[in-house]
Amino acid sequence: MAVVVMQQASAETPAAVSGALDAAGLTVRRVLVGPGTAAPLDLGDAEGLILLDAPDPADTTAAVLVWAALAARVPVLALGAGAELLTGSAARAAATDALGGSPEATPAAATDALFAGSEPPPHTFRLGGSAWGVRPTGGPTGAQDAAPGEGCEQLLCRFAELVAARAERTVTRAFFTRRADAWEDRFAHQAPAYAAAVTRMRLRPGTTAMDLGCGTGRAMPALRELVGPRGRVIGVDVTPAMLLAAARHGRTGHGHLLTADCTRLPVPRGCVHGIFSAGLLDHLPDPRTALAEWARVAARDCVLLLFHPSGRAERAARHGRPLDPADLLAEHNLRPSLTATGWHLDEYEDASGHFLARATLAGPTRGTRP
Repeated sequence: MAVVVMQQASAETPAAVSGALDAAGLTVRRVLVGPGTAAPLDLGDAEGLILLDAPDPADTTAAVLVWAALAARVPVLALGAGAELLTGSAARAAATDALGGSPEATPAAATDALFAGSEPPPHTFRLGGSAWGVRPTGGPTGAQDAAPGEGCEQLLCRFAELVAARAERTVTRAFFTRRADAWEDRFAHQAPAYAAAVTRMRLRPGTTAMDLGCGTGRAMPALRELVGPRGRVIGVDVTPAMLLAAARHGRTGHGHLLTADCTRLPVPRGCVHGIFSAGLLDHLPDPRTALAEWARVAARDCVLLLFHPSGRAERAARHGRPLDPADLLAEHNLRPSLTATGWHLDEYEDASGHFLARATLAGPTRGTRP
């Protein structure tokens, strides 16, 4: 796991920064600013971003890097001159609607994820739910009264811990944020397969259906048709950029879009009658936790449909590898995982052209988080 640190080319990475990252199992990847340097246009596979310095205002590549981090909700910590880069980049993005909204800097609070109940340092602000900055303090020129990292050890340690805890989610968001704008056009041809799979859920009109890992919401029109105008459709995804793309393609006309982690759904117990999920479960770090959470929100007659428009063998061949006997979606692995979390596997199809598994709750006892 890596954290990008933006700093002057002539400076060493402060010991407080490298020490905090090292203690959390994170590595430093430096991005240098200053004469003759230019920031990269994307974060690559970084799980966090620390801004220690700002480049020349004419260098817009640094702003692009910050925009990408804010859009993907990559954790950002900006100190000193880096705080001005953070707020300036956010203002530019808001002016062009690059973030799908207008993020504004507000005072940091003890309730923020970064502080976990402790008081933030003076001059600390929050920008959205994943970026924080400490404004420069000191003399009339606004110069910082201490080098970045000095006096900030506790803040840096908290930030490193936050980055490590969110790493899996951050990587997912960054991956799909870069692809969100082209996702619908790239996979539009799969819409009929999604619609056919949704009909296998056999939901009644007036019920509530949820599409987990909905992406651009390709299943939502079919779910709406199934539950009718009196039913409810909820599309859930952890990547805001995918939901923005879904909205652009009119999916808000079929249901509600919700940014959430599928392992901790902000939904009451026992209120969902149908859960559709395509290409999600086997990519989660803890699939059984997810299945248990889905059982928690499921009504007594809930149907869970796991789907992919390609069969397991087809996908393995496409990636140049043999079928893995440890694959979660293999029937001998999936069935016990479902059973252990309160589900009963009713139908299982691993065909050349699709994968489909249909399950129902095994009994009146609904799943709970492990």
